[in-house]
Amino acid sequence: MLAIFRKEINQFFSSPIAYIIMVVFLTAVGLLLWVFPDTSLLDYGYADMGSFFNLTPYVMLFLVPAVTMRSIAEEVRTGTLEWLLTKPVSRWSVVAGKFLASWLLVALMLVPTLLYYVTLYQLGSPVGNIDSAGVAGSYIGLLLLAGVFVAIGLWASSLNDNQVVAFVLGVFFCFLLFMGLSEIAGLNVLGGLSYYVSYFALDEQYQALGRGLIDSRNVVYLLSLIVFFLLLTANRLKR
Repeated sequence: MLAIFRKEINQFFSSPIAYIIMVVFLTAVGLLLWVFPDTSLLDYGYADMGSFFNLTPYVMLFLVPAVTMRSIAEEVRTGTLEWLLTKPVSRWSVVAGKFLASWLLVALMLVPTLLYYVTLYQLGSPVGNIDSAGVAGSYIGLLLLAGVFVAIGLWASSLNDNQVVAFVLGVFFCFLLFMGLSEIAGLNVLGGLSYYVSYFALDEQYQALGRGLIDSRNVVYLLSLIVFFLLLTANRLKR
């Protein structure tokens, strides 16, 4: 698994893909938070990172599938997956190594955004007048949400050998779980089931972690989703 992990990391950073995705992510989030007047933190008047944590998942909806779309689809298209599986490595090790490499890349994209917290910490009146517990909980939620998106993207990449199809499927399934379930629950067509459907929506779990209290139920649910989609990916490789 570590060999696969190192191979994926080297492949990411030996090509412009990782750098382009990181620059696009930081530029998009930076413009939304500091330049555009409707979402600017400077115009908001409060030392609060709520806008960042509300907007970032929508940016990640598109960028995370872009990171994972080639992970397995490219291996299938070029025939290197068959060669890889003849080596003394299990399917689970292949999937886990690719998942951890992609998740690490997404986590590295989030590291520079800590500068936003430091900036707002200093701009607060008095200095430090910011909900640090809420920020920490939201970052944990964002990392777990990114992990779910990566797992979904890997599964989508295993469904087809075309990277564009893998990207579109990844965006669709991420959007469906993040917003689709809560929107369906809001239609009130399910009666008493609406509450349970909304509970399983990713945005509900993510927002719960952003309140500053880390509930083990939210963490376990997000981790379970990650394992579930990784198992689907491993099963797809087996087939």
